[in-house]
Amino acid sequence: MAACASTLQIPAYSFAAQPVSLSSSQRLASTSSLPATWGNARQASSPSHGRQQRFAVRAAAAEEAAKKESGNGSDSEVDNHILPYCDITKRRQRTLGEMEQEFLLALQAYYIGQEPIMGNEEFDNLKEELLWEGSQVVVLSKDEQKFMEASLAYQAGKPFMSDREYDELKRALKTKGSKVAIEGPRCSLRTRKSYSDSMVDYFRMTALNLPAAILALLVVFFFDDISGFEITYLLELPEPWSFVFTWFVVLPIVYLLSQAITNGIFKDFLILQGPCPNCGHKNVSFFGTILTVSTGKRVNEVKCEGCGSSISFDLDTRRITLEALPPLAAGKGAPKSA
Repeated sequence: MAACASTLQIPAYSFAAQPVSLSSSQRLASTSSLPATWGNARQASSPSHGRQQRFAVRAAAAEEAAKKESGNGSDSEVDNHILPYCDITKRRQRTLGEMEQEFLLALQAYYIGQEPIMGNEEFDNLKEELLWEGSQVVVLSKDEQKFMEASLAYQAGKPFMSDREYDELKRALKTKGSKVAIEGPRCSLRTRKSYSDSMVDYFRMTALNLPAAILALLVVFFFDDISGFEITYLLELPEPWSFVFTWFVVLPIVYLLSQAITNGIFKDFLILQGPCPNCGHKNVSFFGTILTVSTGKRVNEVKCEGCGSSISFDLDTRRITLEALPPLAAGKGAPKSA
């Protein structure tokens, strides 16, 4: 066996890749002999082809959704239970002014004695919608609603109150500071004058109390100093005594002192502001007594700071009247003397 094994010669094979040289014609033949399915599969597996398929699917889905939406919003399907002022579509949506006018007309028809133009449920829905819109017409007082109804009835040619009652109601609303009765600059053909309404200037009236409040605080600090900082000690007490002493003792004393000082300097004062009937510039007028000097008038004449016109503030009617237009500049357009 050993001799046989020694006589056998096993050839050695080399597994190294041998280079193969092909001509150009052979290369073209080999590529043309590839199956067509391999090329299609390679094309299908490319990223650009996958993106195109996804875009096509998305476009088809969007088109289908648009068709469904247009079908649901067709005019053939109408919900008759939705009132016109509750409709959110652009076709039938009403403005806030139209809803307020309809609300006032409903009140007018109910209070004057005519036939109601809408039912209770519809009126409640309209009122709730106006509340959601932030309308101020719904929260008007009884006198303000009556004034608005009288204005609408007069415009419609069916007044239900006399001119005297209307003027008294308007004057009362102006005195209360209601913005419903406030009108801008306007002209009157009967009197041939221009008017505008004024209102109370609460900001300036509050600012008049500021110097007195500062003086009252200085008085409190003075007593705190001469008493050995006893007031500061009381302010630093543990809760709730510090809170009670601050809000129910110190602040009321400061408020009363400031009011007493202000009323000692300014007596029965009132500040009105309003636009000029000529140019619309805001003007201010003071009524009252400063120390011992009193205006003593119910009507103040003021020169407009904007155009120089002569205007008058009426304290009783809260009306601004244009008395005279601004004079021409001296020498402008006038002939020269020889």
